[in-house]
Parts: sequence; structure tokens; C-alpha cells
Amino acid sequence: MSRLKLKRPLAVFDIESTGINRRTDRIIDLCIIKLSPDGTRKEYNFRVNPEMPIPPESTEIHGITDEDVKDCLTFKTIAPEIKRVLTDCDLGGYNVIYFDIPILTEEFTRAGIRINFDDRLVFDAQKIFFAREPRDLTAALKFYCGENHEGAHSAADDTEATLKVIFGQLEKYADLPDTMEQIDALCNPREPNWVDRRGRLKAHNGDVVINFGKYQNQSVAKLAQTDLKFLQWIIRNDFPRDTQEIIQAIIDGEPAQNWLP
Repeated sequence: MSRLKLKRPLAVFDIESTGINRRTDRIIDLCIIKLSPDGTRKEYNFRVNPEMPIPPESTEIHGITDEDVKDCLTFKTIAPEIKRVLTDCDLGGYNVIYFDIPILTEEFTRAGIRINFDDRLVFDAQKIFFAREPRDLTAALKFYCGENHEGAHSAADDTEATLKVIFGQLEKYADLPDTMEQIDALCNPREPNWVDRRGRLKAHNGDVVINFGKYQNQSVAKLAQTDLKFLQWIIRNDFPRDTQEIIQAIIDGEPAQNWLP
């Protein structure tokens, strides 16, 4: 397989969607290649009815039309099967931290299924590639594997290409770690005082405070009393789901100390 040492399955996946808004756009194509620690692999492909029109500009990229998905199952219908495939898996992909994981989380939320990806280790091939050889997936496949990416923007082809890039990176960079724990630390760094996954909230003097913008270092609990509209703006807009859930819990009266790392 490669020199990557797996303690649990690694689910490498790619998503094609109606657009690039992680909160409001919908999945239309999902491929997962699941690698087991013993080296076996299994591929899962899901074509999805997004329950909304696919913009022409998106179709130009991935080639999927409204006609292609009109008879497909909705995400809500297949969500239990996708959750089963991903259960107890670490995650891999290309730009998954910024896009694929958040949009997948939103889809599960709409389907009424709670799934926590915060405890998963992540191999984001884009993070490694941009740190070493900043380009896109097509260039990454050419650079690491000497192959042309003929099927760009097909979920299955992109997933297969990403997997090849992951293996190519592990072979090219002898100093690259070979455990998911160490890879995750490179791809998905987290400060010890962060309360949420992306560091929008942090622990400060025994409280949960905002870690960006005009209210930097201001208590979430106090803002619930003095500027509730600001917190509601975070909840309504394109912020990570765990950030919004923590803020909503504090607004609802849960002690902020319950969320401290």
C-alpha cells in the first residue's frame, strides 16, 4: 500500500456540489475510497439529488446536470449508509478541511443525523502540497506521479487522483510523518487554548471568548447580554458548525466552563 501506518480505516473522499458555499450548497456526487489497516480497500460512489437546481457555472466544472440527478436519492435518504461507511474512520482528501468536511457536516445536519468529525485525524493532501509545491490537484498528480489528470472534477477520478498524490507525497518526502496523528498535526494544527476546531473561540481566564474581529477576547456569555445580535450573526452565517453550537449553548444558559479544553 504505502508506508502510512494506519490504526483505523482511512476514508479518502471527494465531493462535487452545486457550488462552493459550505453552508447552503448541496452535494451531488460523493466518492469514498476506504483503506483498511491491512491494506485492503473498498470504493463507494453516491450520486445525489440536491433538491435544488445545479447552476450552469457549476455544471461547466463537473459536467453534472439537473437531468443527471433528477431520479437519484436525496442525501437524507442515503445519509445513514454514508455515516456507516465513515464510522470509526480517519479522513483524507484534497482541500477537505476547508470544503469537503464542512459541506458534508452540513448535509448530515440537514438530514437530522449528528456526526462528529472533530475527533477524526485528517490527511489533507492539499495542505502538504501547498506547503511543499503550491499548485492544484492536476499539477500535484503530474508532479508526484507523472500522470495527467484526465478526469478532473469527477468525484471518483478526483478521489483516485488524491489517493495517488497521498502515496506520492509519502514516498517523495522521507521526513513526512507516517502516522495519522502526526499528519493531522501538520494538516490541521490546533492551538491548546482553542475551544472549537478552527479557533474562532478560545479559552481565556477561565472563560470562552471570541478569537477574531472587533470582539477579540470578549466573553461569549457577556456578549449574549450586551450584543446578542452579533452572536446571532455568527449562528446565521458561514461559520463552522461546532462554533455555532457552542455559542448557541452559551446563549441558552449552559456555563461556558463546560466547553473549556
